[in-house]
Amino acid sequence: MRRIALVVGLCLSTGLAHAQEAAPVPVEGPPIVDVEAVLVTGVQPGPGLWRVYNGENTLYILGTQSPLPRDMTWDSREVRQVLAEAGVVLYAPGVTIDADVGFFRGMTMLPSALKAARNPDGRTLDEVLPADLYRHWSRLKQRYAPRDRGMEKKRPLIAVYELYKEALDRNGLRQGGVVGPVIEAALKQRDMKSTPTTFKIRIDDPRAALAEFRQEALKPEDLACFRDTLDIIEQQLPAIAARANAWATGDIEALRAMPDARSQTMACLSAWTETEVARRRGLVDVDTKVRAAWLQAADAALKEHRVGFALLPISDLLGGGGYLAQLQAKGYEVESP
Repeated sequence: MRRIALVVGLCLSTGLAHAQEAAPVPVEGPPIVDVEAVLVTGVQPGPGLWRVYNGENTLYILGTQSPLPRDMTWDSREVRQVLAEAGVVLYAPGVTIDADVGFFRGMTMLPSALKAARNPDGRTLDEVLPADLYRHWSRLKQRYAPRDRGMEKKRPLIAVYELYKEALDRNGLRQGGVVGPVIEAALKQRDMKSTPTTFKIRIDDPRAALAEFRQEALKPEDLACFRDTLDIIEQQLPAIAARANAWATGDIEALRAMPDARSQTMACLSAWTETEVARRRGLVDVDTKVRAAWLQAADAALKEHRVGFALLPISDLLGGGGYLAQLQAKGYEVESP
């Protein structure tokens, strides 16, 4: 069975190469705030581990953060020691979109998936966005992706996410490539697989779902998300960099005191599950189901394994009423680093 990330999930992850064009005419506007703080480099400790106890059984939890400084190296010795003993490894909560299609059928669906990433009827962003919002977009695009004309054909939320990634890269930040490789190497060394923790969404008619999504109109909440993400790109990069530094140096209190602009961005950009395409397929209350799937896996790990290892976003570990609170409600003891 092939897992195909459909709808926006697929569109965001295709990583398509874009055609090049000459830089556009400058667009005036307020100053763009690039990263002012110096990003840490070299070997950094990262945060300590949270521990959840069930008698003699312990689930160690690493709080993850994205983005992180591009030129840092994580000192992962503590995590590797836990992974060497762990009987179970749980990745962070999330959604898996599953479609029962074979490889060749999946290849035939690729053109439909690529079309779903673009605006309906071949329209470009200047045709679908309000004039003021398009001017704001153009000014930031000129700074971070001046030669990428492919973005102009993408749906607004896909285009603005790609621009967000370009802005991070321009400012010495990276998404991924720090924690994941350490865990994957440990699992490979032990010939071990991680335990599924994601909520699986099954799409029985992927081609029809893509066709419906291509025709979905732009909603007010899409425009609000687009605008908010542009504001974050324009003004919040120093704060995002500060969070990245705090994770790298293991400064939990600094992380606790900082707003997580990145999680706000991803929350609205991942809201494709609120589309009509999703609702017609019964995909309702997805956040609750995602949380339940991870907690079920964590509960089993605490009951069945002396040592377990798990990942959670550090913003969730530091906030109230999250996964740790629900584990405590089940009677487990929680210890912070």
